[in-house]
Amino acid sequence: MTDDQPHILVVDDDTRLRELLRRYLSTNGFLVTTARDAAEARAKLGGLAFDLIVLDIMMPGESGLELTESLRRDSDVPILLLTARGESDDRIAGLEAGADDYLAKPFQPRELVLRMTSILRRQAVRPVEPSTAPPVRLGPLMFHPDRDELRSGDEVVRLTTAEASLLRVLAASPGVTFSREELTERSKVAGNARAVDVQVTRLRRKIEPDPGEPRYLQTVRGEGYVLRPDP
Repeated sequence: MTDDQPHILVVDDDTRLRELLRRYLSTNGFLVTTARDAAEARAKLGGLAFDLIVLDIMMPGESGLELTESLRRDSDVPILLLTARGESDDRIAGLEAGADDYLAKPFQPRELVLRMTSILRRQAVRPVEPSTAPPVRLGPLMFHPDRDELRSGDEVVRLTTAEASLLRVLAASPGVTFSREELTERSKVAGNARAVDVQVTRLRRKIEPDPGEPRYLQTVRGEGYVLRPDP
């Protein structure tokens, strides 16, 4: 193992696929730990730090979606979901649960590596934004772009990496409308325009008094999204 080897946790109840992924990813420069289900994954997460989780959705007991939702309450470790379900509703459910990306089975191992590398690159390279950008006020909340921190008084409101990145881009230019494509390019939101919509929905649940009638993170029909913080 070297210090720059990304440490990956592969969680899948299929023993054969789990071993194939372990071998393939290991030969492609990753340090790989495996788990057969959510319970074993939790045990590994309790003692080790991982750079990314490759997680099967359909598992006995706690599903991959349930584990993703649970982890997102106190962790922003990147998650790539693997599943035999490739329908759009399932992909959206995975993103809404907090996953960073989604790959349907069967898949080419090379595509998996490319998607993993893309996620890890977004984690390592932050968009160029002024590090001295001033905080923005959103009602009782204050967002500090220089440290990706959202606070309500003395309490920190936890943001995932994608949520914080999206809010940082918008906060750097309050009142400016960004298209979904621009937000995908500038932030750490993985995927397409629909993925941006999902992250906006998640972010509104944390910053808006009424997410159904957004006051701060507004939709500009036909154009994209704009952040209108308090003066």
